[in-house]
Amino acid sequence: MSEQDSSPEQGPPPAAPQRNPVAAGFSRMGIAQIVLAAVLAIFLWQWFDAHRQIGNMQQELARRLAEMEGNSKAGQVLVAQAQEAARELSARTSLLEARFAETQSQRAALDALYRELSGSRDETALAEVEQMLLIAAQQLQLSANIKAALIAMQQADERLKRMDRAALNGLRKIIGRDMDKLRALPDADVPGINLRLDNVIAAVDALPLAQDSRVAHSQASPAPATPLAYTGWQKLLHEIWAEARQLVRIENMEQRELPLLSPTQAFFLRENLKLRLLSARLALLARDEAGFRRDLQTAQEWVARYFDAKSAQGAQAVVTLQKLRQSSINIEVPDIGTSLEAVRNFRTSREKAAQ
Repeated sequence: MSEQDSSPEQGPPPAAPQRNPVAAGFSRMGIAQIVLAAVLAIFLWQWFDAHRQIGNMQQELARRLAEMEGNSKAGQVLVAQAQEAARELSARTSLLEARFAETQSQRAALDALYRELSGSRDETALAEVEQMLLIAAQQLQLSANIKAALIAMQQADERLKRMDRAALNGLRKIIGRDMDKLRALPDADVPGINLRLDNVIAAVDALPLAQDSRVAHSQASPAPATPLAYTGWQKLLHEIWAEARQLVRIENMEQRELPLLSPTQAFFLRENLKLRLLSARLALLARDEAGFRRDLQTAQEWVARYFDAKSAQGAQAVVTLQKLRQSSINIEVPDIGTSLEAVRNFRTSREKAAQ
């Protein structure tokens, strides 16, 4: 009885200690739930990493597509330049063909005239002299061929000399004065210049590109080896000095960057260089000194920029183009129309006298 009475008088029971909510949550979770949460976390991390890698791949793909588009545009520009040069060459060829056709028609007319005047020996000889002088005049006008014109005039003078007529001495004096004018002209070695242009055109395919020579030089230069004689602290100082030298790189920023060309661009570059040299040949035949030097200057700049000018082939091409640029092909051709007019007047006077 006393024990039962004394029990209600005791104090309230002690409160349970408070637990951490996180720890309580982990205590309520089973092992399967913890594994499932870990797998879910790993899956989310892999998903974010894959999404990041896909974004990087998309950026790299966009960059490479932009580079390919730039290369394609450059190739189109080179193709357009080649087509423009081909059209220009076609126009000049058409002009030369028209002049050649005109020359052929004139020669046919002279042949017909020669057949009509074959009845008289003197008239035939004068017709031959007139034809020779006309050929000389055409050689001077079409191609400024001094040697061919001089040969034709010498033949005309020899033909008049064989006729042995005193009345023809005046014609021979006029033809002699025109021949002296031609002999006093400076001689332009057109065949020699044309031959050197052909040699440069033939060597274009063998010219090494500048980018190939730089890559070969960088691959051929070996890394400096550590001397075997160094031991101990000397070897350590040598390695420290080698590492310090690699920390600083000195470059000449005023030099132009080396243009990198794809195989397609290199092919079109060589073809454009050939077309430019062919254009210089046409300017040479037409005695267009300004166009001749302009085309050679452009070709020399292309060789110096895109090709290895330090190689044997590149240096020879640059020197040859420089010498060709210094050649003078523009010669002030004199007019030999006085000789031709004198022969025609003499023939007209003979015809009137005969009538």
